[in-house]
Amino acid sequence: MKYDTNQLTPNRAPLGFWKGALDMLPLSFAVIPWGILAGSVAINTGLSVMQALGMSVLVFAGAAQLVSLSMLSAGASILSIVLTIFFLTSQHFIYALQLRHHALKLPFFKRVLLGFFLTDELYATAVLREPDYSYRYLIGAGFSFYISWVAFSAVGIYLARIVPDLSVLHLEFSIVVIFIVMAILVMRDHLAIIGMTISALLAVFFSWLNFDAAILAAGMIGMAITAMLDIMRSKS
Repeated sequence: MKYDTNQLTPNRAPLGFWKGALDMLPLSFAVIPWGILAGSVAINTGLSVMQALGMSVLVFAGAAQLVSLSMLSAGASILSIVLTIFFLTSQHFIYALQLRHHALKLPFFKRVLLGFFLTDELYATAVLREPDYSYRYLIGAGFSFYISWVAFSAVGIYLARIVPDLSVLHLEFSIVVIFIVMAILVMRDHLAIIGMTISALLAVFFSWLNFDAAILAAGMIGMAITAMLDIMRSKS
């Protein structure tokens, strides 16, 4: 079966660049506080304006930026930062595996560009459009989100220089908000709702017990139960 490099799935009209940008708009707006937080934290950590902006431009990974900056300010070694960020962002390997069979026929440069733009948000957007999305659609979604991230990181960098302490605004809550938005977008059936409900309830329960890995354990248990229910449903 022959693939067009601009259309990742055969026999379907490809969704274009601007459709991707439009579909990404809700998440591009949701990431505004997170981008501002990342820019301000970079300045408060001691980076210069150009270093802080360069980090958002080149790294393009919100959680990785915040964690690496906090570890840097705590005096962590470069090796420990690299290893932590590697495991923190390891879910992108899973995203790439799912998108891999769509992108095999693309030229090397296009695959690299798509890999750079691959975020949790782009993956969630692609899942909603599977199997109708095209390379142009993914680039439109990824590029628009990238521009939003860099722009609002720059706003955070500017505000950090004129506002004494942005932490009082509790912008870190935006990290939770944007993942809630993505979770709602990708929920397709009752099993996903069951899994999310179980994880949420267990997270509250484990936190009440002062369990250090409450969020991680709740998420893993919720996913395991959902997977088992899905297997049982497919067998029946």
